[in-house]
Amino acid sequence: MANQSELESFDPKAANWRGLTLTDKAAGQIKNLMAGNSEVTGLRLDVKPSGCAGFAYALSFAKGEAESDELIFTHQGAHLFVPEKAMPYLDGTEVDFISEGLNQMFKYDNPNVENACGCGESFNVHDE
Repeated sequence: MANQSELESFDPKAANWRGLTLTDKAAGQIKNLMAGNSEVTGLRLDVKPSGCAGFAYALSFAKGEAESDELIFTHQGAHLFVPEKAMPYLDGTEVDFISEGLNQMFKYDNPNVENACGCGESFNVHDE
């Protein structure tokens, strides 16, 4: 299981990333959020240590330009900012936006996830 020290010591510039993809629905939702606030330029997706399985997705508004250590993934005019240090945990992920009953949420199809906790709030990744 990857731990916080591995997250901080990995050199993301030395890797060849597959990247992240946004579905049409995810791009549409990001653009809706961008349209509601002129300061918002997209969403930022990161990982943080959390929960019983190890990591959780952390989604926040991105304002202004990308940080020097971020990658930007764009689809249909929607921008997803991802810190390079999170790429070992997110590389290859497809981000979707789904509706389940009255709930709407971003959903992550992450090929790096080895297991998730029962409540679905945290995940663990494959060791390389």
